[in-house]
Amino acid sequence: MDLSKKQAGKLVKGCINNERTAQEALYKLFHADMLRVCYSYIQDKDKAKEAFNAGFLKVFQSIKNFDADKGELGGWIRKIMIYTAIDLCRKELKFNTADIGDEQIADDRFISPEILEKLYFEDILRNIRTLPYATQTVFNLSVLDGFSHKEIGEQLNISEGTSRWHLAEAKRKLRTLLQPDTESNEQLKERRAAGK
Repeated sequence: MDLSKKQAGKLVKGCINNERTAQEALYKLFHADMLRVCYSYIQDKDKAKEAFNAGFLKVFQSIKNFDADKGELGGWIRKIMIYTAIDLCRKELKFNTADIGDEQIADDRFISPEILEKLYFEDILRNIRTLPYATQTVFNLSVLDGFSHKEIGEQLNISEGTSRWHLAEAKRKLRTLLQPDTESNEQLKERRAAGK
């Protein structure tokens, strides 16, 4: 959402002053993008809409805290939406907290660009939603929204290692789903061990 600093400042000022037209303009401007953000974290459409509405309420309640020098208005609203969606579904988040080594999560190979070019957002989202909810949440925060493992850990009350494990697990499972014709590392290792 490309919004000049001047336009954003005008909208923010209007919202701080409880001007209906400014609030409506802000809502309409970010409605589609922020609803999509909520859908990426919450599969149930009614629950996603609930998160969206609660998120916008938080936006209007805390808009006086927005600082244009620290970031862009759309990014600030997006973070509120993400945190609201996660808070709404926190009880459903179940994390694997097993201690893992870096060698288990070091596989940076993900999905080839050729495969991704053939997929639409809905196809990718459908595959992401097959992941366990905790793994899906970490994947979304890291890959879709650019959060660091430290930020994810703080938001979800998990260690950075747990966050890394869930991201690696998400990538492994998505690679299998999106590139079913390619052999996974595990299958390759098993074949080599069996001498085939």
